[in-house]
Amino acid sequence: MKFSEKWLRSWVNPTLDQVQLAEQLSMAGLEVDDITPVAEAFNSVVVGEVVKCWQHPDADKLQVTEVNIGTDEPTTIVCGAPNCRQGIKVAVATVGAVLPGDFKIKKAKLRGQPSLGMLCSNAELGLSDDHDGIVELPADAPIGMDYREYLELNDVTFDVDLTPNRADCLGLRGIAREVGVLNRMTVTEPEINEVKTSHDQSRSIELVAAEACPRYLGRVVTNVNIQAETPLWLRERLRRSGVRSIDPVVDVTNYVLLELGHPMHAFDNDKLSGAVQIRMAKANEKLTLLDGNEVTLQDDVLVIADADKALAMAGIFGGEASGVTAESSTIFLESAFFAPEAIAGRARRFGLHTDASHRYERGVDPELQRTAMERATQLIIDICGGEAGPVIEAKDERYLPQPQSVKLRKERLANVLGIRIADDEVTEILQRLGFTVEADAEAWQVSVPTFRFDIAIEEDLIEEVARIYGYHRIEATAPAAQLRMVPRQEAQLTTNKLKNLLVHRGYQEAITYSFVDPKHQAMLFDDSAALTLPFPISVEMSSMRVSLWPGLIGAVAHNQKRQQQSLAFCETGLRFLPDDKAENGVTQQAMIAGIRGGKANAEHWNEGERAVDFFDIKGDVEALLAATGEAGQYTFVADSHPALHPGQSAAIFKNGKTVGYLGAVHPQFEKKLGLNGRTFVFELELSAVQQRRLPAAQPISRFPSIRRDLAIVVPTQLAAGEILKAIENVGVNHLVDLNLFDVYEGSGVADGYRSLALSLILQHTERTLEDQEINAAVKAVVEMLTNEFGATLRE
Repeated sequence: MKFSEKWLRSWVNPTLDQVQLAEQLSMAGLEVDDITPVAEAFNSVVVGEVVKCWQHPDADKLQVTEVNIGTDEPTTIVCGAPNCRQGIKVAVATVGAVLPGDFKIKKAKLRGQPSLGMLCSNAELGLSDDHDGIVELPADAPIGMDYREYLELNDVTFDVDLTPNRADCLGLRGIAREVGVLNRMTVTEPEINEVKTSHDQSRSIELVAAEACPRYLGRVVTNVNIQAETPLWLRERLRRSGVRSIDPVVDVTNYVLLELGHPMHAFDNDKLSGAVQIRMAKANEKLTLLDGNEVTLQDDVLVIADADKALAMAGIFGGEASGVTAESSTIFLESAFFAPEAIAGRARRFGLHTDASHRYERGVDPELQRTAMERATQLIIDICGGEAGPVIEAKDERYLPQPQSVKLRKERLANVLGIRIADDEVTEILQRLGFTVEADAEAWQVSVPTFRFDIAIEEDLIEEVARIYGYHRIEATAPAAQLRMVPRQEAQLTTNKLKNLLVHRGYQEAITYSFVDPKHQAMLFDDSAALTLPFPISVEMSSMRVSLWPGLIGAVAHNQKRQQQSLAFCETGLRFLPDDKAENGVTQQAMIAGIRGGKANAEHWNEGERAVDFFDIKGDVEALLAATGEAGQYTFVADSHPALHPGQSAAIFKNGKTVGYLGAVHPQFEKKLGLNGRTFVFELELSAVQQRRLPAAQPISRFPSIRRDLAIVVPTQLAAGEILKAIENVGVNHLVDLNLFDVYEGSGVADGYRSLALSLILQHTERTLEDQEINAAVKAVVEMLTNEFGATLRE
C-alpha cells in the first residue's frame, strides 16, 4: 500500500516527523518498507502564463513565447512542444534552474531567437514518463509561485508492506484509523453525502451466485463527459500512490480504491443488455479483457454478465466489450462485496494480479459498498458532470459475514503477554480500535466492527491489545520453568546410541528427503505401491519413500561425482507403506539404514586398496545387533530382494520374523542410479534393535579353561552358521565359547564337501573339569552333528 505523507496528514496529523511516523506504524504491525520523495530534486521552477505565442521565423517546429512569471517584464522562451499556446498556465524553469539529472538552464539562442528559460514537461521534471507536451496547469494556478510549493512536492511516499490479515489497511482510511488509534487522535474523514437522484433510469440486478456475491450495488449515471480533465490534485494523489491516470471515470474508481480500500468498476451502460447478472461462468466461456487478451473461463470463475454475455471477471478484471471509452456518456457503476473464497487464486490462474483482486482475496468491509458508491458518484459528477440515478441493491443476508462477538479473558491476556495491563487501559485500547466493549470481573465481551473482519478468536484481540499498548513497553523476562526428570528405561537403546555406534565405525549421518523420484523407487521396489503426492515440489520428488535406500543411494552418487572414494552413510527416519487398514491409508515405520561404497579404508602405506565387500557391511549390522545383548536371536539367511544382487543379499530374522535386509545393490541398477562401482546397503526396523538385554554380573572363573578342536566334513551347501547355532542349542555343559577357525576344500576332502575346524572352550566356575566331563561334552556335540547334518570327523 503506497500513499503520500501529506494525504495521510490531511486525515490525521500527529506531532511526529516522517521517520518517527514510519517507526510507529512498523511497531504496530504495518511495516514501512520504504520512504521515497514524491519528486526528484529540482529548483527555480515557477508557475507561468503564456501571454504571447508565435511561430519561430527560422524553424517550423519551434514557437517563440512570452511568458509571465510574475516579474516586471515577460520572459522570452523558445518552445518546441505541440501543445504550447497562448493563455495556458505552464511550469517554467528560469535561468539558473537545475532540473533532474543535474541539467542546468542557461541563457541561450535557438535559431537566432533568445530563450531565457524552458517550458517543462512532467518527464523533464522527473514526475512521469509523459513526453507528449509541456505541463498544462489549471487556470487558477498563481503566477510566479514556486512549482514545488504549488504541487506540494516536498512530500514523501510511504510504502507499507501489509500482512494478509490486515486488508482493512489497504486504503488510506484504514491507515489513518490506525494512526489515530496509536496517537489518541480523532480522524478527519472527507464528508461523503448521499447523492441526490436526478432520474429514474436503472438496471435490475440478479444474484445468481449469491454465495459468492451476497451484496451487489449498481447505479446508472447519465450525461457523463469522459473528455473532462481529471483534476490535478487527484492525478497527483494517484501518481504518488503508484497509479497512472487514464480517464476521469477510471481515475475516480482508482481513487476510491486507494482512499476507502474498496474496489469499484464502471461499465458503459449503453453496451449492456437486460439485467446485470452475477453468476458463475459457463464452462469454456470466452471473455476479452480490457488489455485485449482473450481468456477461457471455467465454471468456478465468478463473472458479471448481462442477458447475452459475460462482461467482466468479478473482482479481478473488466471486459473490453463493456468498458468505458471516450465516446461513452452513460455509465453503470458497480460496488459489490465478493466472498474472498470466490476470488482467491482465480487471478493467478490467468497470470493476473490487480489492485481489485489483491483486496478482494484478502477481504473487504461488507458494509462499505454504499459509502464507496456515493463517494465515486459524487466525484464523477463533480469532475465530469452528469445525473445520478437510484442505487439498486441486491443482497442475500444468508451469505453476508455477520458481526463477530469475541470474549477476551483477563487471565488469558496476562498469561500470553506475560504482564498485567490495567483493566481500564485494555478497555480504552479496545474502544479506540472501534470495538464495542462490555466488561465484567473476569473478561471483556467485544463486538467487532465489520471493517475488522480479521478478528475471529481471543488471540486476535490479545494481539491487538499488545500492539497498541506497545511491544516496547513489555519487558523481556526469562520464563520460569521447572525441570523434571524424565523416566527412561535402561533397556531402551536410543536412536542416538545406535547412530553413534555406526559413526564410530566410520559412518556419517545423512538426512535425506521423504520424497523420492518415483522412477528410481520403482526400479528398486517394483512390488511396492508408493504413495504419490498430488502437488509435489518437483517430478523428481513426487513419491513417498518406502525405504531409506533411495535417498542414501542418491547421496552416495552425488558424492562419488565429486571425487569422494570412500563413503559410508547412515540414516534413521520413517518409511511410508500403503495400508488400507492404517490411519489415512499409510503405515509410518521407523527404520535405520546404512550404505557403504568405494574403498574399505583410506589410502595408507600399510593398508591395501581393498574395496568394500559384503562382509564389511555385515559386520556393521552385527555390531548393531550385538548392542542389544541378544545377537543370538538374530539370524542371516540368504534371500532375494528386487533391489539387491541375487548372490549377495540376505534377510535378517529375529525370532523367525523378517526385520531387515542387507546386500549389494543390484548391478543392473548401478549406472541408472549414478553409482560408481559395487555399493552395499542395509536396512533394519528400528523397533527390532532398540530393546537390549541388561548385563548381569557373574563371577569370573579362577579355574583353567579347556579347548577341544573338531574337524568335521559336511556338504558344501550347508551353512556354517546353522552348525554353530545347532551346537549352541545342544546345551553342552560348561561350554563358554565356540569358534569356527578354519574352512578347507581340496585334497583329502571329497568333491561337494568341505572341512570345518571348530574350537570348543569349556570351563567351570567352581572347579577344574575332569577328562570324562570334557569327553562327554565333545561326544554329545559329535553325535548331534552326525545325526542332524550327516557330518563325519575328518581323518
